[in-house]
Amino acid sequence: NYALKVHGYPGRTLPELRRFVGNGAYNQMRLSCPDGTAPEQIQAVLDTYKPYYTDHCRIKTRPYPGILAVLKQLQNNYPLAIVSNKPDAAVKALCAEHFPGIYALGETPDCPRKPAPDMLFKTMEEIGVDRCVYVGDTEVDVITAKAAGAPCLCVLWGFRSREEIEAMGGQYFCDDPADL
Repeated sequence: NYALKVHGYPGRTLPELRRFVGNGAYNQMRLSCPDGTAPEQIQAVLDTYKPYYTDHCRIKTRPYPGILAVLKQLQNNYPLAIVSNKPDAAVKALCAEHFPGIYALGETPDCPRKPAPDMLFKTMEEIGVDRCVYVGDTEVDVITAKAAGAPCLCVLWGFRSREEIEAMGGQYFCDDPADL
């Protein structure tokens, strides 16, 4: 909403914004801008959003209840990583704060974002694995896992409902972090 207002556009509600996340920052801004907004204007909003988000991403971002204990337990047995369509600088900052020691990769210009499998393949190479289980909370995650040939555990405490995820092919679900 900060970036929209800087450029004279109306803000969006939280339910609207939740529907717009998952496909990268550009798409989030494209969907947030009024219909018919020119691509160069969307880019200008994005150029305002990225540094603002990196500087302010910690304000309302925190791990879901129970996830830290589960990740600690999983970390004892498996290499873990985070792959996100959020801007890379913000992903790395958030990961360093909340999940120290876990490799993180966000959207960068040199690697196609999800749902292309490239970010997942790059991450797997970085952490030294040739197969993985992908955990996600959106239809983009289901499509990314399929594109990479990985099973997807769909978590139901995130941004989409079970019905939305099932509609995109989600098959395996976790109702609670302990289910992981």
